[in-house]
Amino acid sequence: MPVIQVEGRQAIEVEEGKKLVLALEDEGVDMLHRCGGNARCTTCAVEVLAGDAGEMGEAEAACREKKGIENPSTRLSCQVRVQGDMSIRLIKTIESTGLEPGPRPQE
Repeated sequence: MPVIQVEGRQAIEVEEGKKLVLALEDEGVDMLHRCGGNARCTTCAVEVLAGDAGEMGEAEAACREKKGIENPSTRLSCQVRVQGDMSIRLIKTIESTGLEPGPRPQE
């Protein structure tokens, strides 16, 4: 199983093909997500430090463009399907923002 190393936190094993946001949430990682995994809000964005987050789909690319995200290593975790080992940095968390997460993203 792929291993996701979350900077400053625990490494987690993830079932291949699982959405990154769900893998993080299921392991108790303080992960913010507000739009329910629909590539609209960017609150679930993470920085991919190492590894391959896969191809970017149209929904993610359009949301990143609309929100002015230019850094290619910043990805929406609700749109990333885990395919291999990665090292990531959380950008926004529930604790750091004081916001409540939105509905659980769909599988």
